[in-house]
Amino acid sequence: MMASRKHGTIYIGVTSDLLLRVSQHREGVHDGFTQRYGVKRLVWFEWYEQIEPAIHREKRLKEYPRQWKINLIERDNPHWQDLFPGFFREDGPLSHLQEPVPAM
Repeated sequence: MMASRKHGTIYIGVTSDLLLRVSQHREGVHDGFTQRYGVKRLVWFEWYEQIEPAIHREKRLKEYPRQWKINLIERDNPHWQDLFPGFFREDGPLSHLQEPVPAM
């Protein structure tokens, strides 16, 4: 999930290359929702070993009410910090979220 700011506009997407896709959103490479609403902050993510369960999860997340999504973000990232720069640190962003969700 990406956001424009704390409690701002939320975007949910799925990708096979998180770092590239977040970079594209941050740089405004593609016209669309994230560029229009200034959504540039990676605030929550899950890893999946396979794309099919990731797509299913994305669709489910989009169905949930906004407050549910906010609660999910704030459970692990209460200050809505941008997690993207953490990928370039040795300890990484929210290391407990970096383990892939097992395939079903």
